[in-house]
Amino acid sequence: MAKKEKQQEEKEEKKMEMNEAETPEAEETEKEKKEAPDEKSEEQTKLEKLRKELDAAKEAHIRTLAEYDNFRKRTQKEKEAIFGDCKAKVLTEILSVLDNFERAAMNDSADFEAYKKGVEMTFQSFSALLSKLGVEPFGEVGDKFDPNLYNAVMHCEDESLEENVVADVFSKGYKLGDRVLRHAMVKVAN
Repeated sequence: MAKKEKQQEEKEEKKMEMNEAETPEAEETEKEKKEAPDEKSEEQTKLEKLRKELDAAKEAHIRTLAEYDNFRKRTQKEKEAIFGDCKAKVLTEILSVLDNFERAAMNDSADFEAYKKGVEMTFQSFSALLSKLGVEPFGEVGDKFDPNLYNAVMHCEDESLEENVVADVFSKGYKLGDRVLRHAMVKVAN
């Protein structure tokens, strides 16, 4: 009997050892099962948060692109409107000069002197209009030749003039501030 009791005690010890060995594993498995959903839910929460942030960033980017496109279109329309307004203002100013030419052309009873005086007055009013708009004529005989302002279409040898000096002006040049509207066509002395 002692032998049976000893065997039974050994079996019980083995069971206890097995239970002890299984218990930590079982506890770890249960902990993993309990923690795994928490970890997944935390990861899912983080992932959802990042997705929301990405969606918000995408939305902001799309809005910015749309706002820039609207700004570009609006600016283009404004530039076109300003250009049209400026052109209309200049043409309105020129119409008074055109009216003077029309009156002169319709006057059949005027003699040569009257026509000459009318053309001179029209020229003066047109010159005053250009001056009012900021347009300045340039290109006089004796001016120093500047290739940025003048277009030399002829050269001549003239001892009375210095080298690279305008000898003759075929058509005056015009500037608006620093911008050349038309280069003066000149003959230059060598």
